[in-house]
Amino acid sequence: MFDEYGRPFIILRENEERERVKGIEAQKQHILAARSIANILKTSLGPKGMDKILVSQDGDVTITNDGATILGEMDVSNQVAKLMVQLSQSQDDEVGDGTTGVVVLAGALLEHAERLIERGIHPIRIADGYEMACNVAVERLGQISEEVRFAGDNMEQLIKIASTALGSKIVSRCTRQLAEISVKAVLSVADLERKDVNLELIKVEGKTGGSMEDTCLVKGIVLNKDMSHPQMPKNLENAKICLLTCAFEPPKPKTKNTFHITSAEEYQKLSQIEQQYFVDMVQKVKDSGATVAMCQWGFDDEANHLLLANDLPAVRWIGGVELELLAIATGARIIPRFEDITPEKLGKAGRIREVAFGTAKDRMLFIEDCANTNAVTVFVRGGNKMVIEEIKRSIHDSLCVVRNLIRDNRIVFGGGAPEAACSIRIAEEADKISTLEQYAMRAFADALDTIPMTLAENSGMQPIEMLAAVKSKQVTDQNPRIGVDCFENRARDMKEIDVIETLTGKQHQLLLATQVVKMILKIDDVIKMGGQ
Repeated sequence: MFDEYGRPFIILRENEERERVKGIEAQKQHILAARSIANILKTSLGPKGMDKILVSQDGDVTITNDGATILGEMDVSNQVAKLMVQLSQSQDDEVGDGTTGVVVLAGALLEHAERLIERGIHPIRIADGYEMACNVAVERLGQISEEVRFAGDNMEQLIKIASTALGSKIVSRCTRQLAEISVKAVLSVADLERKDVNLELIKVEGKTGGSMEDTCLVKGIVLNKDMSHPQMPKNLENAKICLLTCAFEPPKPKTKNTFHITSAEEYQKLSQIEQQYFVDMVQKVKDSGATVAMCQWGFDDEANHLLLANDLPAVRWIGGVELELLAIATGARIIPRFEDITPEKLGKAGRIREVAFGTAKDRMLFIEDCANTNAVTVFVRGGNKMVIEEIKRSIHDSLCVVRNLIRDNRIVFGGGAPEAACSIRIAEEADKISTLEQYAMRAFADALDTIPMTLAENSGMQPIEMLAAVKSKQVTDQNPRIGVDCFENRARDMKEIDVIETLTGKQHQLLLATQVVKMILKIDDVIKMGGQ
């Protein structure tokens, strides 16, 4: 290009050497990238879905069928493929479950959109039709949903819903036990009047060396720490806890300085002053009435010896997040300076015990019967690190599902039944529309059929035959709960076998997939900006 004075300037450097794809071809490339990601996750959908083994650059091995984890570990370079990764992550952050299904659904929507593009329909019209179909589907989900009633003493419905979230995981043999743990943990921290749950109050801690059945719920905090000195007491009753973010060490000068020692007497004097600092620090903690000190930082052997000599058990190197959880659970105030220690800032715990595990005698601290019973810990056991990490991911999903149910107690039944019901309704509504968007609506309905077909395929059934059976029974019996029974290989009422999903999760899955697909359809060019 040339400016008004005839001087040349460059808009895109090396433009002749670059291959720039625009329009329909660009959109097809974007759709291909997104479908490739969806096809990777397709085989992991449902209770009979396959697991993936992921090997990182460091050689760490992860075995999982959780969609968000699989995509999070993958090294994706394509920008549209990254959108699919973010789609799964968004579903995980907002809902916790359905991370695989949302990507499979988005891939199916794009696959059917590509066929419409090849037939000459503009991507904007397709996107508009998809949005109309999504609104119909969300409305239909609200119509077929049911409300669940639960109370503190009757948790059976919550346990059934948590079991559905755990049914497709590696923990399926302990589904009932882990579902009960998840429900009790969420109800411990839930505010049922406000319909709010703070999942940050639930800590999930794991330790190798046991079986999956040893997993338990601790009414308190579990720390992967031990007492700072082996001779300190291992069990404390009615403990008063002092939480410190200042180290047991003499203060360091903040400016550069030089200190010369010219005689043994000066060295002895310096040593006495330093020891007096330690004595004063320990004494301030003791004077407040604290029976145990928990410090965010470490302390050396001299401070450790003085703590033991003064009968003050201590724990060091506690992380910031754990320190905050301890403050919430015990009612303690986090103290930044020794001068600020007062009896009012101490926390209370009924019992602190140090427990050793396995032949290696790994030690952990159990802080139980806290002043505030809201903070709890799910203590996970497993044979190795891979199993424990997968159990943690499974428990996270079930915790999120129970949390969503407390916020909105409406449910739908799984097994592909909601998708089939929405597909039937969208196809009916498409026949009432005279504009071009009707084709996009029918494509949306066909894309929804991918979920029950994939569930059937992953269970070893004929997908089209099973889809036909599910849809025909839904229409003839007027029963939107008919779905794919992956264990008995037939179409069945999902209410009978307690395959339950939250309405919030299913609606969010539809809305999120539709929004991302619309975004991808509207991209017709990619320009890489240098230096940004």
